[in-house]
Amino acid sequence: MRVIAGKLKGNRIQSVSNQLTRPTGDKVKESLFQIIGPFFDGGTCLDLFAGSGALAIEAVSRGVERAVLVDKQAKAISVIHKNIHHLKIKEQVEVFRNDAFRALKALEKRKLKFDIIFLDPPYHQVSYQKLLEAIIAADILQDQGLIVCEHDPNNAIHIISESYQLIKQEEYNATTAITIIQKDVENHD
Repeated sequence: MRVIAGKLKGNRIQSVSNQLTRPTGDKVKESLFQIIGPFFDGGTCLDLFAGSGALAIEAVSRGVERAVLVDKQAKAISVIHKNIHHLKIKEQVEVFRNDAFRALKALEKRKLKFDIIFLDPPYHQVSYQKLLEAIIAADILQDQGLIVCEHDPNNAIHIISESYQLIKQEEYNATTAITIIQKDVENHD
């Protein structure tokens, strides 16, 4: 894996060597960032099932100022630390070993708000609906912020709040689809 664009372009990223993570392929990653914005002028992102940290690292490379990466696997956390050390972006990144739902509660307590939230949990092991409900309840997404869900194309993601709208759904292959949801400030109380 490598960083595709931005200030870290071309740098290799170590992946997590186990069956519990599924790295986002370079073509899907490139397409995803073309949809959400090829480059950013600041902002913050949360990578809730970070794996190697590739999505958050790509966002930082493209101009996101701060990233929070969460994963519950010790191997993933170790790889993330190696990647951010190698890329010299430690001052822009916070890393936590935690369950996604507990992490959301902790982020809510800290009153953090994100411009982008990446959700790429192990397919069929975590409910996207419960994750979306927890994100909405925690109120950690900025107005006009994006939730980017990578998922099995056979599992549709449904928006569960009038304050959020579907921006894009894209199917890449038999095993990968992306759904992008935006917090709609006009319908938000």
